[in-house]
This record gives sequence, structure tokens and C-alpha cells, in this order.
Amino acid sequence: MALYRSYSDSELAALLRSGDRAAFAEIYERFKGPLYVHAFHRLGDREETKDLLQQLFTTLWENRESLEIKGQLSGYLFTSVRNRVLKFVAHQQVSSAYIASVQASVQATDGLTDRLVREKELLALIEQEIAALPPKMREVFELSRRQNLSNAEIAEQLGISEKTVRNQVNNALHTLRVKLGILGVLIFYLYR
Repeated sequence: MALYRSYSDSELAALLRSGDRAAFAEIYERFKGPLYVHAFHRLGDREETKDLLQQLFTTLWENRESLEIKGQLSGYLFTSVRNRVLKFVAHQQVSSAYIASVQASVQATDGLTDRLVREKELLALIEQEIAALPPKMREVFELSRRQNLSNAEIAEQLGISEKTVRNQVNNALHTLRVKLGILGVLIFYLYR
């Protein structure tokens, strides 16, 4: 191994191409420290940096026979690390954006679902209280609020005075406000 320390980078690269394990080990020992510092400076994560270098050296060994290094071995390795770092960072950004998008979608769906459930429960409660009104009052209220008939139209349809219609609607609203408390205010807006 001491012999390999005296070899130049280009001599080590040539030996690596021929499958020389000792040349590969020397390349690893010679460049692992500087490459680690270079990658860690950009990534800031020790484990990711170790994984990245492991992948780099594994690929270097697996592709040794087809390795074409133009220029210095050190330049080739540092460029490879830089490219891997850039690819990793780009992948992280895409992953983060996707995760944020999914989380926002889940939160929006949860909020919408929750709102729809509460709205359905509120409407069921309102319907229950309307059903509990006296029959004639309920009929006048439903014609007024659901069918949007005027007091005059209701009075004509039921054969009662407009004043009676107005009183029945007001009494129904008052009764519902009392029974439903603060929700009574919503009734006024929902059944307008």
C-alpha cells in the first residue's frame, strides 16, 4: 500500500481501470477526507454526506472499466460530488414541496369535512326544532322561509290575514331563537 501512495492520480486512475483493488483503496484514502468536507459543507448533514460518498465510491468501482476521466482525478471526483449534492438538494426540494402540498391538501380536506359535518348537524338540529313548532305555525314558517312566499301570498293560500302570517313567522323565529340560543341567530340568516 505504501507503494501506491507515491503514485500520481492519473497512474491510480489507470490502475483502477484495470481492476486494481489497492489502487482503488489508495484513491479512497486519498480523497475521502477532502470530498467529505466538500460535500458536508454543502449538505450540512453527516449521514447524508457519508451516504453520498459511499454511493460515489461504489459507482466509481462498479464503472471502473468504462471510466473516462478528462483532466485530473481530483477534478473528476469533486465534480461528481458536486453533481450528486445538487441532485440530492433538488430531490429534497421536490420532496419537501410535495409533502407540503399533501399536508395542505389534507388540512384543507379535514377543515372542509369538519365544517360540512358541523353544518349538517346544525341543519338537522334546526330541522328538528322546526318540526317541533305547532302545525299551523310550522306551515306558515315553511311557506315564508323555504318557498319564499310573501305574507300576502301565504295569507291568500291559507285563507288567513297578513297580520296573522306576520305574527306566526315572528313567533316561529322567536321560539326557534329561544330553543336554539345563539344558533337562533343563524336561523334568521339560513331561512331568510
